[in-house]
Amino acid sequence: MTQRILWVLIVSILLMTCVAKPTVEEIGGNVEGNTTVAGNATVEENVKAEQNVKVEENLINKNPDADTLKSLNTTVAGNTTVEENVKVEENANENENLITENTEADALKSYADRMKSYMNFSVSPCDDFYEYACGNWKNVKQDRQSSHKRSNLLDIFYTLSDVTEKLLTKMSIAIDLDYEAELQIAQQFYNACLTADLKPLPAADPAYLALIKSIGGFPAVEGTAWQADKFSWFNMSAHLTNYGVGGLINEDILPQYPFAPFFSLPQLGFEYIVHSDNIKTNETRGFKLNEERMRGYLQAFGLTEEKINEVTDGVFAFWHDALNISDQFDEDEDKCDEMTTINAIPPFAQWTNYYEIAWNGQNFSTEKLRRVCDFYYKELDKVCIKHAPAVANYLAMKLLYTMDAKLKDVKFQGDYCKLTIQHSLPYLLDKLYFLEYFSEEIHSEIKAIINELRKSLRVVLENAEWLDAETRQEALEKESTIESRIGSFKDDELIDRLIREMKNLTFVDGTYAQNNINLKRFRVYMNRFNGHHNMELSNETKPLELVMGMQVNAFYYNIDNSINVMAGLLHPPAFHQSWPNSLKFGTIGYLVGHEFTHGFDTTGSNFDSQGKKRYWWSKKSGAVFKERAQCYVDHYNNYLIPEINRKINGNQTKDENIADSGGLREALSAYRNFIKDQLATAIAANETFVPKSEQMPGLDHSPEQLFFLGFAQVWCAAYKEEHYWEELTNEHTMDKYRVLGAVSNSEDFAAAYNCSLGSPMNLKADKCRVW
Repeated sequence: MTQRILWVLIVSILLMTCVAKPTVEEIGGNVEGNTTVAGNATVEENVKAEQNVKVEENLINKNPDADTLKSLNTTVAGNTTVEENVKVEENANENENLITENTEADALKSYADRMKSYMNFSVSPCDDFYEYACGNWKNVKQDRQSSHKRSNLLDIFYTLSDVTEKLLTKMSIAIDLDYEAELQIAQQFYNACLTADLKPLPAADPAYLALIKSIGGFPAVEGTAWQADKFSWFNMSAHLTNYGVGGLINEDILPQYPFAPFFSLPQLGFEYIVHSDNIKTNETRGFKLNEERMRGYLQAFGLTEEKINEVTDGVFAFWHDALNISDQFDEDEDKCDEMTTINAIPPFAQWTNYYEIAWNGQNFSTEKLRRVCDFYYKELDKVCIKHAPAVANYLAMKLLYTMDAKLKDVKFQGDYCKLTIQHSLPYLLDKLYFLEYFSEEIHSEIKAIINELRKSLRVVLENAEWLDAETRQEALEKESTIESRIGSFKDDELIDRLIREMKNLTFVDGTYAQNNINLKRFRVYMNRFNGHHNMELSNETKPLELVMGMQVNAFYYNIDNSINVMAGLLHPPAFHQSWPNSLKFGTIGYLVGHEFTHGFDTTGSNFDSQGKKRYWWSKKSGAVFKERAQCYVDHYNNYLIPEINRKINGNQTKDENIADSGGLREALSAYRNFIKDQLATAIAANETFVPKSEQMPGLDHSPEQLFFLGFAQVWCAAYKEEHYWEELTNEHTMDKYRVLGAVSNSEDFAAAYNCSLGSPMNLKADKCRVW
């Protein structure tokens, strides 16, 4: 009895707080990293480097998460070829098992120091928890190549890009897999990228200009040779989709057989997305950045200043008129569809041309295709006819922008080349990654965490007093059939076929521009692969998002009622094996809970346990559910983004916000039960329970405070003004506000940090809650 009381007290102390579409739902995010790379190295040079690096990796941990911890503390000097890096790897293999007893302690101390460095201790956690947890992140993040916002979570992409550099040296494994030719192709493109002159983009390269002329022309450069009467803005935009260019057609692929394309409204501009209010005058940042981008491309062709001014003025005039269309429906596609109906607008006829150009005439007509609002395209057609030369110039420069590495400095060329190969040739690298880096130990631990979250979700559903018996039974049935996948969905036959497609990728000696074009087109073809070949595939084939493990993401897939935790996500700040359970549950546990909750958000609520689209709610429970969901809409609508004077769209982001709140609550409950179960198991076996430390060295936080700190630091981010506009239409709330929204609707957070009622993070007792 004495022992039982003693360990109940220990657990109590550990948990005690102290002052201080058919859709693939995903956690959201961008690409940046945590190490500085000086210079550029080809694959040969990097083989040598890998041999020396492996000792350091394994002194931290045997799994790939070590790369993240390593990257926090080391700088790789120089960029090397594949061949040079192979020699390094051979020497490193001798040292793989040199792991000291202090490895875990050193790893914990290193990461605790990193967490502490992100924080702004001058701010009270009860006043602004995001600033408290992340206020200094923007000052300590490592300088890496970036065209978008920087994010702590998405910086994992740089960990993976550094792994990519090593994977490109694994020729012996590729030979064993019969992928020698494919790896050689990847090495060729990588080495060509490293040795090319990428800053600034050689925009006038004959390969780029020839492509532009073949799909619509470049009147600013061609002059009187450009034939306006033969120009079709829509056809040129359709051609651009073949190279991944978001011109005036914004294409994506439905994640469901037969994998047809679908579309959303195009976003105008270059790195700064334009809206009527951010290019009002030539003094705005939006105006200046876009003008500077265009001038850089036009100057490469030797145009006069007078001509450059004429061209840029024309593009801005086109943008203003095009933006006047979307302003009529407040940039809301649902309102645009209403205008199509009210005005009896017929289908925009030119979509037939798109299927001919982009899909070789493939017929998806038997499927319900999602087109963009016909009202918008009818009006856009008028504007494009009025501004035809300006539209052609804009689309030509959009292609150049896609081909552009957009390097801040030549020292980032290595980053760019690794990320390009990683995202353009993912399936071969994925195969090598699982063989080299994804361990059974990681898989087992994530499986255990998923099981804990699952139990927590079930308790939530059982105890939701607002559900009637009929609806509760449906919800429990759905929870019981959710399939969980860790790493990726295994489809070896499809993956092999995707890898073999690399033999159709043409490499041309001596012309980086043509290779750049070929790689961009190949990447689009591979994204469309399932759609192109749907007649040869089973209707049970999964979307490519689920078979590619080397990505920083997790998904809930409504169509088969599954959650998918991808292998690439399992690095800090999302996960590390050495962390205390309080931190693991606050990070990867929360992310898993987030995906589980998507099965029961306003979209998931329309799919049943078998993934069939069916509304399974009683009238009474459905009404309460709608009311509870509306609370999140109203709450997030109140967040003003002062940098751009716009508010968060609570309706657009409601499902992600419901998933954040539910996932966080489920993860904390799972953590508490996990600790209690450990104690109960020890007592039942009459063993002494020695709990693993639930705190981080040097951080004066209780376990539950650490839980919430880990959650918040997943979303540490650094934005420039243009990045807010870029994410304004995203279904995920911007990082800062998803943290503030989740914790301010959590009674457990307020208790953990002792936030008094009425404080900014605990404004009112009545909080939004669905689950």
